[in-house]
Amino acid sequence: VQLQAFGGGLVQAGDSLRLSCVASGRTFSTYVMGWFRQAPGKEREFVAASSWSNGITDYADSVKGRFTISRNNAKNTVFLQMNSLKPEDTAVYYCAAAWSDIRSPNFWGQGTLVTVSS
Repeated sequence: VQLQAFGGGLVQAGDSLRLSCVASGRTFSTYVMGWFRQAPGKEREFVAASSWSNGITDYADSVKGRFTISRNNAKNTVFLQMNSLKPEDTAVYYCAAAWSDIRSPNFWGQGTLVTVSS
């Protein structure tokens, strides 16, 4: 699976932004898809995940209620809708795919930079 993320940019605090990640491959719907982020000087952290098999989504506490992950299996695309952005959301965002445990991804996309100004 090859993953390509895009949609990052510079926004102000309180704004919204939607990231997209397009995956190659015919078995996209079987993967757990997720988003991670890495802020400057910090380790990469889990943000959100979406499982096709049971429809379950999962979020980091820091983004619950503000971010929404969704997917379009017909278009091999996973989205991350980010609302009420905060400066601390500034990071490079990566999409990832896993056969089972999204916290141990099997595939990574390139990152897309999100910068939130105060």
